[in-house]
Amino acid sequence: MKKIVSLLALFLFVGVLQTSAQNTKDDKVEALKIAFITERLQLTSKEAEGFWPVYHTYQKEVASIRKTNKNRDVLENEEKLLDIKKKYKPSFEKVIGEQKTMKFYQSEKDFRALLIKRLKNRKNR
Repeated sequence: MKKIVSLLALFLFVGVLQTSAQNTKDDKVEALKIAFITERLQLTSKEAEGFWPVYHTYQKEVASIRKTNKNRDVLENEEKLLDIKKKYKPSFEKVIGEQKTMKFYQSEKDFRALLIKRLKNRKNR
């Protein structure tokens, strides 16, 4: 069942990418991130149903901070991002539990590290 949900999410996001010719690089990266998180968390269908709406709201707040505070103090930005994570932690835990919430936050870090590694490899070629 978990694999079916993961595959369904992957196909959904790949389909969204293919149907929109106007996709930006940010949209593609976000779709890859969602697929990465889906695979890592192995959400049940019930968990996925509750998780993704919370995630999208969370992600909008994170993106807003990153866009509006580009030229501000790095530590101030990190503090605001941490505040958002703390704010959403209970919502995520309510839907997917404490262990998967921690795994989600770690998966975000892992995805960012993977993305940076791939960009460096592409640059070195």
